[in-house]
Amino acid sequence: MAYQSREHNDSTRRLYNPYKDLRPEYLFQEESLAQRRSWGENLTYYTGIGYLAGSSAGTARGFVSGVKSIEQTDTMKLRINRILNGSGHTGRKVGNRCGVIGLMYAALESGMMAIRDEDDIINSVVAGLGTGALYKAAAGPRSAAVAGAIGGVIVGIAVAGKQALKRYVPI
Repeated sequence: MAYQSREHNDSTRRLYNPYKDLRPEYLFQEESLAQRRSWGENLTYYTGIGYLAGSSAGTARGFVSGVKSIEQTDTMKLRINRILNGSGHTGRKVGNRCGVIGLMYAALESGMMAIRDEDDIINSVVAGLGTGALYKAAAGPRSAAVAGAIGGVIVGIAVAGKQALKRYVPI
């Protein structure tokens, strides 16, 4: 009986983490106060994540369209060529678009932080709203307004979800 209870305690107990209570050391006190990436790191991060996610999704979409464009009379080399061309073309196109969206979002969010001198959800939502509006500005004011609203809502949901995960999911 004692063996079973010990086994039960081991399975419910977390593993020891020697780095749990350590915080990173900073050279200057001001660095320790800012728990956020710099604007340059932010710009690089959002642009890179946008390009990576967009090119991955675009490649998958291009792969499907390449497979659908295959004809029965095509040789194996031609079939592979159609798939690779579809994947590469669509992947680059969608990746570039998402990278530009990430670039605009990072610039607007950093600008909002500089203007307001606060780090809260309002900066993120306004940056999402502005990104959507700027991205579709050439299509007209109605399209820009709709895209801005969609961008603001998506960012609001993402930030609220991130806060809920931090609060309710133990790490």
